[in-house]
Amino acid sequence: MSDKLQIALAEGDGIGPEITKACLLVFEAAGCLEHLDFIPVEMGKAVFDSGDTRGLTDSAIDTIERLGLLYKGPMGTPSGGGGKSINVTLRKTLGAFANLRHFQSLPGVETVYSQAGVPVDFYVVRENVEDTYGGVEYRLTNDVVDCKRIITAPGCDQVHQYAFEAAKSFGIDRITCGHKANIMKMTDGMFLDRFNTIARDYPDIETEDVIIDALCMNLVLKPQQYKMVVLTNLQGDIVSDLAAGLVGGLGFAPSANIGEKVSIFEAVHGTAPDIAGQNKANPTSLLLSGLILLRHIGMRKQAATIENSLLYTLESGVHTGDVRGEKAPVGTIEFAEAIASNLGKTPSDRYVRQVPSEDTPEFTPPERPRINRVMRTNETVESAVRGCDIYIETLLAPHDLAQKLELICAKSPFKLTMMSSRGTQVWPTGSVYTEVVDYYRARFELRDRHMIGRIGQQKPIHLFEKIGEKFPVSSFQLLKEFEGKRGFSLAQGQ
Repeated sequence: MSDKLQIALAEGDGIGPEITKACLLVFEAAGCLEHLDFIPVEMGKAVFDSGDTRGLTDSAIDTIERLGLLYKGPMGTPSGGGGKSINVTLRKTLGAFANLRHFQSLPGVETVYSQAGVPVDFYVVRENVEDTYGGVEYRLTNDVVDCKRIITAPGCDQVHQYAFEAAKSFGIDRITCGHKANIMKMTDGMFLDRFNTIARDYPDIETEDVIIDALCMNLVLKPQQYKMVVLTNLQGDIVSDLAAGLVGGLGFAPSANIGEKVSIFEAVHGTAPDIAGQNKANPTSLLLSGLILLRHIGMRKQAATIENSLLYTLESGVHTGDVRGEKAPVGTIEFAEAIASNLGKTPSDRYVRQVPSEDTPEFTPPERPRINRVMRTNETVESAVRGCDIYIETLLAPHDLAQKLELICAKSPFKLTMMSSRGTQVWPTGSVYTEVVDYYRARFELRDRHMIGRIGQQKPIHLFEKIGEKFPVSSFQLLKEFEGKRGFSLAQGQ
């Protein structure tokens, strides 16, 4: 049996096989394959075409779980119904909770910032499992669909802990938390609160937070002020693509998905079927992702040597067709061969990477757990039922609906305290200019606050049943207090 470290390899679709071949050519020239063995796994278009809506085989999943490492090219997702994104499925299924991307100015890659002499060099750490990427969606009425946004304290802690540890490892002394806690006070509020909590364990790292819209503006105006930004899933996805635009596009943006057991290193650009098989694709993104992989497993010497060679090659004017330059573009394999031939050379001082002494992998494949791990951050929080929100489908006007609901709850422990449409209060106060749809949130709270903590969920469920006898009910949500604090948001205008 080989004593090499094994890594699962998925070449990808479209241009995937040719850029993967180019990267492995460079790895071999740098001596990496003396220590590493890449094991092919099946996933992508061919698996989708076979009728498997996951886009990956059971054998592929088993291999990745056993090895703990996956290096993958770009994967396509079928249009329309059926299969979901392989990238999202892998990250979520295998617990790769932190997406790390490095955005840096590269020599020979012309951007408005390189032309202005503005250096761009920062990391984005994006939560990778939760948020709207849970994909929990419902059609509730004729006109209303709903997407559930899930943010958890353990999920926040995982990504923040990783961000601070990564910053310490990279020598980064400031982390920015991007958020929208001014509007989503509970979900983004928790993300920001857990960031500040985890930060206390890292007093040597400066922290700041910024609202996401201001962050996007600042990244365009002054990208040099950021070193590492940590974000929720959807916001992080958007900011990552914005950041890629600052350095020349997704073709120059590496990506790593880090988990406690399994990590995935991939190109995040598309499959570019229009140029597939033509030896025109740029392998830089996948190669840079491979360098994060090498550093992840302890092969820092080879990673720095290859990166210096890549930077030297670009600085020398050698480039693929997607990069503007004075010299004629070269093909995918020719670009890789140029990098291989330049191993040991270094770019100018502005770009040079220090080459450490480590040259052998230190990674230990994971032990397969027997059961799913249940994570918990807050162990002893006391909670109490305070009421419920009942979501009703109707075309009644707010005042007319409120009159009927008050009659229904008259003999219950609850009173109707608020109604909203699309999050804006329309009863007992509101504006006639507020347009409503066929979907109301009706909030019922205990008449006697002294009853808080003395009733459970049965009575709110009984009220739900009574209202359900008179109206189509779309959904139901208990209202709780946690440690005496309201565990639900107010409506706009409340």
